[in-house]
Formats: sequence, structure tokens, C-alpha cells
Amino acid sequence: MNNVGWFFVESGVIQRWTDSTSSVLPTIHKLLNAGLRIWVYSGDTDGRVPITSTRYSINKMELEIEEEWRAWYHKQEVAGWVETYERGLTLASVRGAGHQVPVFAPQQSLSLFSHFLLAKTLPPTRS
Repeated sequence: MNNVGWFFVESGVIQRWTDSTSSVLPTIHKLLNAGLRIWVYSGDTDGRVPITSTRYSINKMELEIEEEWRAWYHKQEVAGWVETYERGLTLASVRGAGHQVPVFAPQQSLSLFSHFLLAKTLPPTRS
């Protein structure tokens, strides 16, 4: 850990940070309750916000799973994984992408965003 990161952890600065909430889960709940579709995405090699942590957090919401974790495709290759939940929540990963997903995987990102905007599910097959 660099010196700056050590300072914030060891000094307790992070625990005293009060200008934002500690979790976005209440905000996601409010948006879902308002009838909005929410897609959360992450690169599967993201070291800052690992997909496993995001999945763990979403599981805390205790939403019913509508479609189990499965591969999604772009240009006949696995582009990542996706799971859909009740009330319009989707969690997607992008294969091989780090924290800045569009920089690492621009074509897969465009496909992901296009499917969201068109309200279409991510492709479940290579076709």
C-alpha cells in the first residue's frame, strides 16, 4: 500500500468521511422501486471493484434471480457473464476488462450499452 493509502486507513480518515453514503444499495433499491431498469457492470479483472465483491453486495439486496449467471456473447466469443434479477436489475461482467471497461474492451462495452439502451437481453448464444 502506498503512503497515502496507509495514512487514510491507519489514521481513521475513511471512517470519519461523512459526505457520502457507505453503500449505493439503498439508492439502487429506490431506483428499482421507481420502476427504472438498472444495469451494473464490471470488468472481470478489475482490481479496484472486483466482480466478486459486486456480486456479494447485490446478493445482500435479497432479490429473486430471474436468470442464473450465464455467458453472454459478442461476435461469437464469450464477452462476459450476466445475471438478471427481479424488478429490472442486471449484473454483467466484461471478460478481460479492468476498472475502465470501455478502455479495455471497447467493442464489448458498446454491445453492452447498446443492449441496455434497446432494453434487450445480452446474447446468450454465439449466433
